[in-house]
Amino acid sequence: MANASSTEFPTRARVVIIGGGVIGTSVAYHLGKLGWSDVVLLERDQLTSGTTWHAAGLIVSGGMTTETLAWMAKYSRDLFEGLEEETGMSTGFNPVGYLQTGSTPGRVAKLRREADFLRLMGIDRQEVSPAEAAAMWPHVDATDIIAGFYTANEGRADPYNVAHSLAAGARAMGIRILQGHPVTGILQENGRATGVVTESGTIEAEYVVNCAGMWARQIGAMAGVSVPLQAIEHAYLISEPFDGVSPDLPIFEDPDRFAYYREETGGLMVGLFEPVAAPWSLDRIPDDFSFGEIPSDWDRLAPFLEYAMEILPGLEDVGVRKLFTGPESFTPDNGYLMGEAPELDNFFVAAGFNSLGILSGGGAGSIMANWIVDGVPPVDVTDIDIARMSRFQTSRSYLSERSVELLGRLHSTGSWPHSQPKTARNVRRSAIHDRLEAAGARFMESSGWENVAWVGPTDREIQNSLTYGRQEWFEYHAAEHKAVREAVAIFDMSSMSNFLVQGRDAQALLDHLSGNSIAVPVGQCVYTQWMNERGTIEADVTITRLADHEFLVVVAELFHRRVETLMRKATTAHTHVFVTDITSAYTMLSIQGPNSRELLSRITTAALDNESFPYYTAQHIDLHHGEGWALRMSFVGELGWELYIPTDFAAMVFDQLMDVGADLGVVIAGMETLESARTEAGRLDYGLDIENSDSPLEAGLSWAIDFDKPGGFVGRDALAAQRERRPYQARLVQFLLEDPEPLLHGEEPILRDGETVGYIRSGAYGHTIGAAMGMGYVECDDGVTKDYIDTGRFEIRVAGVDVPAKASLRSFYDPQNTRVRS
Repeated sequence: MANASSTEFPTRARVVIIGGGVIGTSVAYHLGKLGWSDVVLLERDQLTSGTTWHAAGLIVSGGMTTETLAWMAKYSRDLFEGLEEETGMSTGFNPVGYLQTGSTPGRVAKLRREADFLRLMGIDRQEVSPAEAAAMWPHVDATDIIAGFYTANEGRADPYNVAHSLAAGARAMGIRILQGHPVTGILQENGRATGVVTESGTIEAEYVVNCAGMWARQIGAMAGVSVPLQAIEHAYLISEPFDGVSPDLPIFEDPDRFAYYREETGGLMVGLFEPVAAPWSLDRIPDDFSFGEIPSDWDRLAPFLEYAMEILPGLEDVGVRKLFTGPESFTPDNGYLMGEAPELDNFFVAAGFNSLGILSGGGAGSIMANWIVDGVPPVDVTDIDIARMSRFQTSRSYLSERSVELLGRLHSTGSWPHSQPKTARNVRRSAIHDRLEAAGARFMESSGWENVAWVGPTDREIQNSLTYGRQEWFEYHAAEHKAVREAVAIFDMSSMSNFLVQGRDAQALLDHLSGNSIAVPVGQCVYTQWMNERGTIEADVTITRLADHEFLVVVAELFHRRVETLMRKATTAHTHVFVTDITSAYTMLSIQGPNSRELLSRITTAALDNESFPYYTAQHIDLHHGEGWALRMSFVGELGWELYIPTDFAAMVFDQLMDVGADLGVVIAGMETLESARTEAGRLDYGLDIENSDSPLEAGLSWAIDFDKPGGFVGRDALAAQRERRPYQARLVQFLLEDPEPLLHGEEPILRDGETVGYIRSGAYGHTIGAAMGMGYVECDDGVTKDYIDTGRFEIRVAGVDVPAKASLRSFYDPQNTRVRS
């Protein structure tokens, strides 16, 4: 350790990790594995004293329904199984098996789909009968069980031992772990973290990693970094010893009853993920809370305990040894918070694991260590990148409201198609929200925005159902889709993030970031990707040149802070560029469909014919009594314009469009229709079809890359090298089911000639074509060519059934892309 003997408090380190739970020790261990030993881990009290010590220690893969989450769970399980051989300290891992059950047809279909995907990820989950499930757990009343799903090599570990085994491994690689040293401040200079302050002294560092668990929000605040998480009361009951209960019982999870069960010292542990939870210590977590317990709310928990114990009737005759309640930190969307903070360079966060820190801890440490060392994450981080969160989500009132439903959503109700949170809603609304609501719009939330999901009758109460089948509103969604294809629809897209980039170096900045050329005439729109040095996609944006030194950059709201950060990092003190977030200044209405030209012509004097207003160009035009920017582009594959209307004109323009468009069949359309129409048209959605580990070449986006533009762009060399290795080993392919009944939602395995070759990234129903459609990457070591696609027999595995499908490298709807230019 530089400038410190083994007994001195260090003054310098390459990396300082804050927090000595399973996440902090895992990050330290994995940094050591990558050869970084100049690392100091600071724990405010003792290792595991926050929440790690009281975790249930489940090492299972339930709910790990993305490639990244499944990898994290599998990697952690495999690491914990063999860690003792390396460190000499057991993790207590015991592969007793893991059983999930479904008591409703919908739940069984969900678990069956998850099993299909997890097997693809190398996790051997098998369906078992109710009788087989009951044989594994003789105490279970299997009357209501329809099916079980069993993973033989998963089980449980001792959380305390896991963290200490990781710490032992880290120490063996030269990493210092110091206990009893709370961090009181974060050093920073020129927008970069440069160290930490403690009562024992200051440590200068190149990187600071916030692994402080439920204190991570407070540590973040020291640095001016938003870390939106909240501690929530999390309870489990431990019974007196129970006849026939042994340590070899599988972990048993019953999502229909919001509970899990396992053996604990001869009795049973009944863990709750109740649908109505309670936040704890909203203002701040006490600094001296160590190995702590909080009072259990019997009145609130009793009904859920009774419900959970219905399936184990014998528990009624056994005494309660303990009802334990401890805090666990949860995030507003139940996703982890990982990665470099958008506000502060070299300040990384790994927190907010929603009570899943043990089962994800090994994988989380590996991802974070590689992210720090390489500068880019090694996996898709769409759902775990802290940059997806908004700063308002750390507000006390927001976290207080949202936290009530987070336990139940994590365990049972949140990961279904179309499922939406019910609390802390209406945070961000467009200028025409009330008009949309009055017209029958139902809303979905994205980054706090209320976006129209679909529009239906105002005299009927229609709720989203927990199902992978057709929703009750399916017919209304189909009518919107029909209007897009045959008449005209208006989408309120005001949640899209808009940045005004100005200055004499604006073009140079954007050209440096963009794969496509930004050296275009005023009024030209450009579709492009922003890559990292590995040549994988960091962002998917449209850029419009508004003037010689003025550009409009538009990106989906979920990636607002990522794009903002990429632009900030690409500037220097001498760069003459000014980036302004103008999202709230404009309402964006997207008018799409064959009648869109006629509709728009009724509220503007601008010429809209192809010669006067070509495809992918922009003009500032009059809009009835107001004005705004019109961009001729389409995400749904139809003739259309996107209108950027100053917010104060928005309601007037919207009203006029609806009034003059009645005879043209104008309708309001929502995100469900945007998804189905763009899927038919083969338009890609960042975060689903493409993400930070994907190459634009494999995604079929080579047409949006200018390899020859002066100065190149970030990632050019990596992409040029990949281009020389054609055919690519993976290609993004569109699929159309030959059976019109099943639906696709994503994560369904893709089979070619009976062999699994990938999985569906996104799916929707193609109402124009008459069947479900999806997009997914097909992989082949020898390269994926058009002939490989055309000659294969493809099927999509949907809830255990292999459904024949057509495959194409081009969209099934309007493959020549002629309608947008009509």
